[in-house]
Amino acid sequence: MIIVTGATGFIGSCLISRLNQENFNAIIAVDDFSRADKLANLEGKRILERIDREQFFEWLDGNYHEIEFLFHIGARTDTTEFDRSIFEHLNVEYSKKIWAKCIEYQIPLVYASSAATYGLGELGYDDNESLIPQLKPLNPYGESKNEFDKWVLEQEKHPFFWAGLKFFNVYGPNEYHKDRMASVIYHAFCQIKQKGSMKLFRSHNPNFADGEQMRDFIYVKDVIDVCVFLMHHRRNSGIYNLGSGKARTFLDLANNTFRAMGVMAEIEFVDTPEDIRDKYQYYTQASMSKLRSIGYDQHFQTLEEGIQDYVQNYLMPGKHL
Repeated sequence: MIIVTGATGFIGSCLISRLNQENFNAIIAVDDFSRADKLANLEGKRILERIDREQFFEWLDGNYHEIEFLFHIGARTDTTEFDRSIFEHLNVEYSKKIWAKCIEYQIPLVYASSAATYGLGELGYDDNESLIPQLKPLNPYGESKNEFDKWVLEQEKHPFFWAGLKFFNVYGPNEYHKDRMASVIYHAFCQIKQKGSMKLFRSHNPNFADGEQMRDFIYVKDVIDVCVFLMHHRRNSGIYNLGSGKARTFLDLANNTFRAMGVMAEIEFVDTPEDIRDKYQYYTQASMSKLRSIGYDQHFQTLEEGIQDYVQNYLMPGKHL
């Protein structure tokens, strides 16, 4: 059995799809299954059991001897949520319990961290673990992810293999339910489909022209490739960046979305909402040398390749992965 927490979510459901493709069908899907808008992400997937996240630890105590691997992808990911108690429960304490169970039952673990831990990037975007205690995330979500990373590095006992993955700006199929937290590519597609044009945030930083803000966008299929690699690799435990390693502008993103849809580009700039303006990242780019150093040699899809696949094979026909 392979456990995937956050199973109905964006990345978790894509991971299950990929595991099924590799003939791993004894999947234990863990989540809060009360949101009907997310259940479509699991349609057609081969899942052995669905376990509510609040009953998961009791279930695990009775079934641990059959577990081969645990992917802890579930988390509260809303960067505009400021109730720290929600993040403390779901992102920190829940993850600590999973860590303890993986030690007790000798289950290898991959868990989701985030590039939100880097804040404004004052210390760069290098996944050197000695820098993690010095990072200054910009919101409670990023703080919760960094708190768990710091806690992990302080532990004397570890699962026999573990890896934390700092996801950068992930985009791709199965994010239909994410609303404001969906990728810019998804929002661009929806705007272009409805109006034939789209809006981008104006720059409020004199060092960046409008639309020239840069992020490391990574296609979800590449994220899943790394997860599967680590499941088979099971060596070199640690915390790793997971981006494409190449920062691209929002204008690049917008123009590629128009191109994939076969629509002439028409872009309007609007002010960045005030509630996120002072916490807005203008540049992110993952250093990917650490993951490469342990033998990961697969190609990361370019923004052009990823957007074309996403738009033409999923968004336009309304399909899930």
